[in-house]
Amino acid sequence: MSKKKQQQQKIKEQKQRQAEQRQKKNQLISKIGMFVVAPVFIAFVVFTILSQGPTYSPIEIADNDHIRGQQDAKVSIVVYADFQCPACASENQTIAGIWPRINDKAHLIFRHFPITASHPHAFTASLYAEAAGLQGRFWEMHDLLFANQPVWSGLANAEDEFDNYALQLNLDLEQLATDMDSDRVLEKVRNDQRGGNSAGVRSTPTLFINGNMVA
Repeated sequence: MSKKKQQQQKIKEQKQRQAEQRQKKNQLISKIGMFVVAPVFIAFVVFTILSQGPTYSPIEIADNDHIRGQQDAKVSIVVYADFQCPACASENQTIAGIWPRINDKAHLIFRHFPITASHPHAFTASLYAEAAGLQGRFWEMHDLLFANQPVWSGLANAEDEFDNYALQLNLDLEQLATDMDSDRVLEKVRNDQRGGNSAGVRSTPTLFINGNMVA
């Protein structure tokens, strides 16, 4: 078995173990809920509210934002996008084309806004990008996801394809899987989307230039 296949097999086994652990946890919660439904539900709601992280408007820069270009540039471009959205891929291609002419004047901030109702792989793609970011390769994964969108968008299960991109970037797949399942990564994606909702984002891509939404 090749090294690549071995890495993919290990990552599948790790994901399976994580899924089994989540299932056991959910079963335990269900059993407890049979006896203390109301208190557990209330506690869960309170915990969810309190555990939500901060959201940021399009005129703010978060410590965990992904920024292409100089942070102190006069022009700020914030894009809320969905990796499985064809219009977002086109928008990304357009920005990539003009970026060499504006990169000394502007910075670009990417924020997640997966629309899972119509794009079933979008949330998972965001998790892969965020986890890649923890290994210093967010923008590389971002570019691969958009460039190969026609390849993975129609797959029943896109994770093997995403794993291939991770291998191309020489990422540690075991660490990637662990990070994807972490609160840090999950909350980043969810909080980006919450911030987008607060800013008036209703579809993707939505761009803000210096805080002003672009029609």
